[in-house]
Amino acid sequence: MSQFLEFTVLGLILGSVYAISATGLVVTYTTSGVFNFAHGAVGMIAAYGYWELVTHHVPAALAMVLIILVGAPLLGVIIEWLLMRRLLGDTGERPIMVTLGLLSILIGMALVVFGENRGDTLNPLVGGTFRILGVGVTSQDLVIAGAAAAIAVALRVLFHSFRLGVALRAVVDDPELLATSGASPVAMSRTGWVLGSVLAALAGVLLAQQQQTSLDTYTLALLVVSGFAAAVFGRLRSVPLTYAGGLVLGLAVIYFGSYAQPHLGSWGPDLSAALPMIFLFGVLIALPSVRLRAVGKLTTLRPPRVASGWESLVAAAAFFLVAVACSLTLSGTVVGGNSSFGVVLDHTMAYGIVGLSLVLLIGYAGQVSLCQFAFMGIGAFLMGKVAGGGSLLGLLLAVVVCAAIGALIALPTVRLRGLYFALATFAFADAAYTGIFPDTRVLGQGLNVGQIVLPGLSFGGNRAVFLLLAGAFVLSALLVLAIRRSLFGRRLVALQDSPAAYATVGLNAAFTKVAVFAIAAGLAGLAGALYGTAAGIVGTSDFDIFTGVIFVLFVVVWGVRTVSGAFLAALSFAVLTHVWTNGVGLFAGAGIVLIGWAPNGIIGMTWLSRLVPHRPGAGRRASTHDAASLVGVVDTREGDIRAAG
Repeated sequence: MSQFLEFTVLGLILGSVYAISATGLVVTYTTSGVFNFAHGAVGMIAAYGYWELVTHHVPAALAMVLIILVGAPLLGVIIEWLLMRRLLGDTGERPIMVTLGLLSILIGMALVVFGENRGDTLNPLVGGTFRILGVGVTSQDLVIAGAAAAIAVALRVLFHSFRLGVALRAVVDDPELLATSGASPVAMSRTGWVLGSVLAALAGVLLAQQQQTSLDTYTLALLVVSGFAAAVFGRLRSVPLTYAGGLVLGLAVIYFGSYAQPHLGSWGPDLSAALPMIFLFGVLIALPSVRLRAVGKLTTLRPPRVASGWESLVAAAAFFLVAVACSLTLSGTVVGGNSSFGVVLDHTMAYGIVGLSLVLLIGYAGQVSLCQFAFMGIGAFLMGKVAGGGSLLGLLLAVVVCAAIGALIALPTVRLRGLYFALATFAFADAAYTGIFPDTRVLGQGLNVGQIVLPGLSFGGNRAVFLLLAGAFVLSALLVLAIRRSLFGRRLVALQDSPAAYATVGLNAAFTKVAVFAIAAGLAGLAGALYGTAAGIVGTSDFDIFTGVIFVLFVVVWGVRTVSGAFLAALSFAVLTHVWTNGVGLFAGAGIVLIGWAPNGIIGMTWLSRLVPHRPGAGRRASTHDAASLVGVVDTREGDIRAAG
């Protein structure tokens, strides 16, 4: 019994930290309508700032005041002013991408300024121990528990008993009505971001003080991410439910680690690390269905032109010839100190296939997926394990198994849309990265992947492997374009534009979502298998969750609705990865400034789009519309969506 009480107390302390970080997310979402994926990165920056002050002999209490009450509010004001003000009232994919961009900016800045690992730990803010129900508790733990409870109570009172709290909630529900009452929507939104940044900083500093190992950039950012589950448990609205969700999550982590982990062998620690994201995925599945919107989005941009079948074949042949020429002339060139340009070309083709899967999901279907690198890891694992590695069977299984896993993930989440679907894919990616890939039986520190040998053919040479990757990219691009020209592709665009109109004409939205997610997962699995073939050995770091998120941003910045955008994103990502690693995150983050005035990415910018011919009539502008006016005319007699123009 005494052991159970000890675990319970520890779980409540850990849950209190989760609750602090989660309430910050709820405050930001409630007051701006934006889920801040960079919440953990704000906490990480605060932890590093606190560490810098303490190591320069600033008293711990003063350092905490300066970081939480001065630095964090200032950062919140800057974020709201530079990035979030233009997103007020936007419920599409843009807020997700902007906060992911902010995440990459903050991580990139931390890597440049502080490095990946500081090699030190933080001392507790207060010392001393107490005994509660016979369990030893440190004063630091009591501070954390008291702060979490006080914050939950204070926010509940603020939002429901004070005019300021009501105005903070009203800025999302009806900003125009709020303005007529004399309150400024911009000021209320800024206040919400300040409160969210303060709570993120508090959680980051407290979590950093709980770490027994050295401070690590990615670890600190992920620690606060664990609070995502508690925030969703509270439906991103209820502070009391969020606080309860944090406590439940903390208890679950401690109980699992104490009672179940010892019986799971080598899988135990990995599953314990992944438990918060498993909890998040379970909560998302339990959410009620999202109500379909009756109207589409407001847009003034024409959709990118889709090349005809003949044009696609000609472009594919030309691209392959250029790729062969580059391989013959540049493969031996050294870039980034140690890597050859041939390696960059290999990675470009593999990442390009992943980019094509994102074109299907985000560009055509409007489903934001953050787990494509997880499917890459699964594909590489199958390629290395099946039939001794490097077999055609492994390549085929990588595609089929990843497609099947994608369908299984999509089935319970087809009810979700927008933010919730992105969170579900993020949860899967994090669970795979922290709970599956690190195991020595999966990827561990390294998995050998052989090169493909076909009957009568061998891809043993580096150039032959590149030709295999280039051919796979070309065929994948042709497949994606063929899907877009097909009836299924037109249905994807119609589903993105207006799910309500799509369902009204009797089309099966659930089947369409599952099918496109499965196809995209299969493409990512193919990319992972080929990536492993080219690399020869792969590890967990090759499929890092943050790297996957940053790559999504690259594709969006270049143009997530076009095949050429996927290729340019892969090329720039591969080059920067080998030339300036820390610059990858900064480049992707800086690109989010384009999202506001160039929704179609760099390729869709007016000055560049003039270089690309368009079909007659494709240049007309659209106003408020639904699926029928943007994509085509819906024929309810045949259940078809016919292209208009």
